[in-house]
Amino acid sequence: MELQDFTIKQINKCLKEKKFSAKELANAYFDKIKNTDKDIDAYLNLTQDLALSQAEAVDQKISNGEEIPTLAGVPCSIKDNILVKDEKCSAASKMLENYIASYDSSVIKKLKEQGAIILGKTNLDEFAFGSSCENSAFKVTKNPHDLTCVAGGSSGGSAAAVASNQCCFALGTDTGCSVRTPASFCGVLGLKTTYGSVSRSGVIASASSLDQVGPLAKSVEDIEIIFNAISGKDILDATSVEYKYEKFIENNKPLTIGIPKEFFAEGINKDVEKIVKEAIFKIEDQGFKIQEISLPSSKYALACYYIIQTSEASSNLARFDGIRYGLSKQNENDLLDFYLSNRAGGFGAESKRRIMLGTYSLSSGYYDAYYKKAQEIRQLVKQDFKKAFEKVDLIMSPVVPFPAFKIGSKVNDPLSMYLADIYTVPVNLAGLPALSLPVGKTNGLPVGLQIIANHFEENKILSIASIIEKLV
Repeated sequence: MELQDFTIKQINKCLKEKKFSAKELANAYFDKIKNTDKDIDAYLNLTQDLALSQAEAVDQKISNGEEIPTLAGVPCSIKDNILVKDEKCSAASKMLENYIASYDSSVIKKLKEQGAIILGKTNLDEFAFGSSCENSAFKVTKNPHDLTCVAGGSSGGSAAAVASNQCCFALGTDTGCSVRTPASFCGVLGLKTTYGSVSRSGVIASASSLDQVGPLAKSVEDIEIIFNAISGKDILDATSVEYKYEKFIENNKPLTIGIPKEFFAEGINKDVEKIVKEAIFKIEDQGFKIQEISLPSSKYALACYYIIQTSEASSNLARFDGIRYGLSKQNENDLLDFYLSNRAGGFGAESKRRIMLGTYSLSSGYYDAYYKKAQEIRQLVKQDFKKAFEKVDLIMSPVVPFPAFKIGSKVNDPLSMYLADIYTVPVNLAGLPALSLPVGKTNGLPVGLQIIANHFEENKILSIASIIEKLV
């Protein structure tokens, strides 16, 4: 095995046994990035000085005979909308191209306390708006399984970095699909965490009632370790809750798996449907019960999501005007021209589209017809899941209706792009946890199984995912 193939626990064991040092491991990853990322474009910038100083600190602790945490010395990458102090954080936008973070986000504080090594910041769709990682102002991230295909978005850089062994694990954010879709497309695991289980403090906001930080990794065990490290109450985030992860202990009653009939309807790729159903049948062979369920409001979820997401995004992005931070063009005639020039030059096409849609939905005369109505539909979606979880323990479905598509094939058809989120956005509207687990390939491209649980039941998801992981 190469060093980059090791899991978190394997790295921890080898560091303790001094089979290699944290600095040697970090340098091995930087060599890998140097040799492969020119083709993949997963990273926007590397944080080599930070990483090597962190590695030296871990090596010093080991040399002193001190006990080290599980994540100490483990190299990771961070989506470039999560603040790392004294490092660039652009959100893949010209608006923040030269912004240097003045503080660590809460999840980064936790990783640093654990001794994790931060290799660099990864590419994303601008301000996390997209499902393909083609909306970045700086580069398009390619799928490591096929460089002509997208990596998925918006956390495409994080997923591609994990899939190509350019980091051991990564952090992304999920607003409607943005951890699970790239995880599915790139053949890695990606966890969308329960809303409130992980602090959003220090994360550049896309849509505040939907965003959640989540881990991407190569094994269920690694996902569990990372989630345990970053979850919990944070006084800097009023939406976060006191939460301690505990392993799920099965009793004698077998878990019941719900299969939503609406998620296997017209429009799904036949190979994706076949691979996902085969994975579910294998679980049934292990003694789990399979039951068809209905989520009737899910047919409205996509429209509902894009009204709420764009509305909240237009509000969040109003702060970027060139006054306090962001792109600032000084040679303008008056304040209005100053605002217009900065925002026109700073935002890309997809950001402008969402700002306009959101502003329209919130405007006088349309608020009740669009935003208020969408919030009412959101409650129906939540009720559907609530009723479903009275009958079943978990819900399984595809992550995306199709495998990774060709770069450029949907750029001029945003509605077609939005349809990629059809199975994922209901989860965000309801604030539920969900995992993308690779279960097979079609024409060399990975296919992901989505496992959804009730609020704060990540342990159930990871318990059954560890069984499936061994079967596929």
